[in-house]
Amino acid sequence: MKTDPSFFDIRLATSETDLLAAQRLRYRVFVEELGGNGALVDHDRRLERDEFDPVVDHLCLIDNRRSAENLDHVVGVYRLLPGDRAAGFGRFYCDAEYDLAPLRDCGRPVLELGRSCVDPACRGGAGMFLLWNALADYVLDHGIEILFGVASFHGTDASMLAPSLSWLHHHHLAPAGLRPRALPAGFQRMDLIPADRLDRREAMVGMPALIKAYLRLGGLVGEGAFIDRDFNTTDVFLMMDTAAMSDKHRQFYESRWQPQ
Repeated sequence: MKTDPSFFDIRLATSETDLLAAQRLRYRVFVEELGGNGALVDHDRRLERDEFDPVVDHLCLIDNRRSAENLDHVVGVYRLLPGDRAAGFGRFYCDAEYDLAPLRDCGRPVLELGRSCVDPACRGGAGMFLLWNALADYVLDHGIEILFGVASFHGTDASMLAPSLSWLHHHHLAPAGLRPRALPAGFQRMDLIPADRLDRREAMVGMPALIKAYLRLGGLVGEGAFIDRDFNTTDVFLMMDTAAMSDKHRQFYESRWQPQ
C-alpha cells in the first residue's frame, strides 16, 4: 500500500524534540527490533544514542499525523557526517570497524551515512522516496563526491550469511585504491563461497533491502565484514561515487515511483 506523500515533511533536526524522536526511533529499530545495545543507550527512556549525535546532521522524515509530544513523529532518519566535520571531531563512526586511510587519502569530499532506519509502517513507500531524495539534495548542496557507511546484516553467524557476503565480495568489491578493510578485532572474510558456486537468487534473498538499494545505485563494498556483537550485526562497508549515483538514482526512482 502506497502512503500519501503529503503526510510527510523532511528536514534536518531543528530541535531537541526532533533529536529525541530520532533516538527513540533508533531504539525501536536497533534495540527492540534487532537486539542491539551500546554504552550510551538509555533503556529507561528508550533512546538509542552515542557520542556522535551532537556532531552529525540528523536527516529526519516527519509524519505529520503523529505526535511530537510523544516523540513518535520521526519515522525515518539518516545520520550524516561530512568529512571536514569528522576531521574536526577526530574520527568517523566507521573508524571503529574499518581502516579508512584509502578514503582519507583520496582527496575528494566525503560523507559518512549512519544509523539509517525507517519505522516498519513506512518502509518501501512515499516516506523512503522522500528520505532518499532529501539525501541526494544534501549531497549536491555540500559538493559530496563519495558516500560511505556500514550497512548491516542481522546476526553474527557468517555461515548463515555466506551466499550474500560472497556475492558482495565477488561482484561489488571497491577498487583497491579506495577499498577500506575491516579491522582485525572484528574481521570476517566475505569470500566464503567460490564465485562459480554462487546462486544470485539465493544471495539476493538474504540481502537486506538497504544493501540491495545501494547496489542498484552502484554501491561497492570494502574488504571483509565486521562482526559487531554489541548490535548483533554483521556489518559491511558500502561506498558510492556520486558521479555514478546521479544518473542511476534518477532512473531507479523514475522507473519505480508512480504517485497515486
